[in-house]
Amino acid sequence: MFLSRFTNTLDAKGRVSVPADFRSAVASGDIRHGIKYNDEFDGIVIWPSIDGKWLEGGGMALLRSHQAMLNNLKPHDLARIAFERAVFGESHRLSFDASGRVSLPKELAEFAGLDKQATFVGMGQRFEIWNPDAYDAKVKLVRKMAKETRQRLYAVSQFSTFDQGPGDQGPGNQGSGS
Repeated sequence: MFLSRFTNTLDAKGRVSVPADFRSAVASGDIRHGIKYNDEFDGIVIWPSIDGKWLEGGGMALLRSHQAMLNNLKPHDLARIAFERAVFGESHRLSFDASGRVSLPKELAEFAGLDKQATFVGMGQRFEIWNPDAYDAKVKLVRKMAKETRQRLYAVSQFSTFDQGPGDQGPGNQGSGS
């Protein structure tokens, strides 16, 4: 699972170190029925986000998951084709070098506004790569939405009695604020 946030330097050749935790997540992410499959490559797959000016990525297991979901649609379904073009067609396989770095293609770095640094953001089964300033601005905007989402999740969850944090008005914390 991809967790946390890391900001790493992008060198003049477009190389950036992939966080060690992310490399481990990719390596352990392709386990089926208790058997680890090493039939792929040692690296990550990234593509331009369809939601904004950042990159998305993961391991081959993520792409196989996307393909499995797409297989529920007819082969010539226009929505399926659009997704396949935007994700599979724009994807780049980036192999790790001996230092755990990958070389970002110039067009991807330009798309995401990556110049001197890249911020890797864990998103569970996938990750994002952002311009650090753009991510800092975005995370401020999404915190409120995340709080509202958390409240909705607790409302329908068996864990709704867990404390939601100081000042929350949800089950298990009726606004005591302390």
